[in-house]
Amino acid sequence: MTTSTDRGMAMAAKRIVFIGAAGEMCRLAIQRFAVAGGDWELALYDIRPELLDQLLQQLPPGLATAARLDLYNVEDLRNAVEGAALVVLGAGPYNRTAGPVMAACLAAGVPYLDFDDDIESTLHALSLHDEARAAGVPMYIGCGASPGITNVLAADAAGELDTVENIDVYWVVGDERGSVGRAVLDHMLRVAAGPCVTWQNGGPVMHQSWVETRWTELGGGLGLTLVHETAHPEPVTLPRKYPEAKNIRCFGGLDPAGYNGLVRGLGLAVQKGQMSMESAIDFAEAVMANKFGTVTGWRHALSGIFKLVSAGEATRIGLLKFLALAAVGHTFPHRSGLKVEVTGLRNGVPTAVTRRTPVSGAGTYLFTDMAAATGTACAAFMVAALDDELDTRTGVFTPEEWVEPQRFYQALEQVGTPRHEILDVVH
Repeated sequence: MTTSTDRGMAMAAKRIVFIGAAGEMCRLAIQRFAVAGGDWELALYDIRPELLDQLLQQLPPGLATAARLDLYNVEDLRNAVEGAALVVLGAGPYNRTAGPVMAACLAAGVPYLDFDDDIESTLHALSLHDEARAAGVPMYIGCGASPGITNVLAADAAGELDTVENIDVYWVVGDERGSVGRAVLDHMLRVAAGPCVTWQNGGPVMHQSWVETRWTELGGGLGLTLVHETAHPEPVTLPRKYPEAKNIRCFGGLDPAGYNGLVRGLGLAVQKGQMSMESAIDFAEAVMANKFGTVTGWRHALSGIFKLVSAGEATRIGLLKFLALAAVGHTFPHRSGLKVEVTGLRNGVPTAVTRRTPVSGAGTYLFTDMAAATGTACAAFMVAALDDELDTRTGVFTPEEWVEPQRFYQALEQVGTPRHEILDVVH
């Protein structure tokens, strides 16, 4: 006999909670997840729910509701996540938001998923593995573009090898003018300068972000591109699956190259105590909104930009052209992409296997911009997680540990991604 309590629990099991739903990436994740269909009730929470009005109108009638939530209010947060089939955290920066939401999910015994790209919060999440297992809860972290798609590409490429020696992860983000939130800028300034945990000679070591550079051939219309070693979660999480690897490193960059100098100059100023993080974000936000910003901000930004010339990363003419166009609010054509190269042995022969994303920019679905890439990836990870037997996997997991690559590519298609945009296999 089915009781009213049983029916209530069954209904609650279909409820998916999004926290930080008004963020650009989370909005895209919600829209793309809706494409996959299914009998779900979407509960959208944000500190400013009025920003969700337009999204609610775009979704199928009755699919979603919106409400205000301050995620630092313990009681309200607990009530919001109670009984959810899955809680998706889209509010950043994760080094401040992930802790309280993960704690609430553990206490409520509900599954959790995020697209965290901060090392500190990733390490904190991994430290909760035993607690999550004891609570019988699956927690999926790093389910975005990088980390996220990059982790799956690494697992896919490594699957062709008998042994793994090196894993190199690459990402490049295009011009995001007008669509970048403060949490993204916070993350970008932190990875452009400061300590960088990486995996070298079979163990963790500390480098400095943005110091070492290399050239690599990228898809997405980028071609041969200069990238910088950067602090990102992949070199922290991939060694869990590939402990025998000698080197696992992450390199990133911005397009056009002038943006690399801008964020590097601001990041160094924050690291040296010459600017506060808040004032640096204020300046970067102003520039991205085609406003002038502060003189102090420009002093540090220009210092970073013109150091690109002395470092051989750009020409003076090229940078002057970049500054002139940026000054009049010109938005550069969006070019972005991900790439992973794995080397090792196959049948005793040294072999390199590469996976990369093939297209980006206007007219594409997956890499229209950073929000599209991260949001679409998050939606696909959600589909894959919800299709699984959620109650059979407990603990904290990064993408390479739980989702089979071909299943993830299928999930990307389920949320609307054309197959030809997903993967470029390079031999």
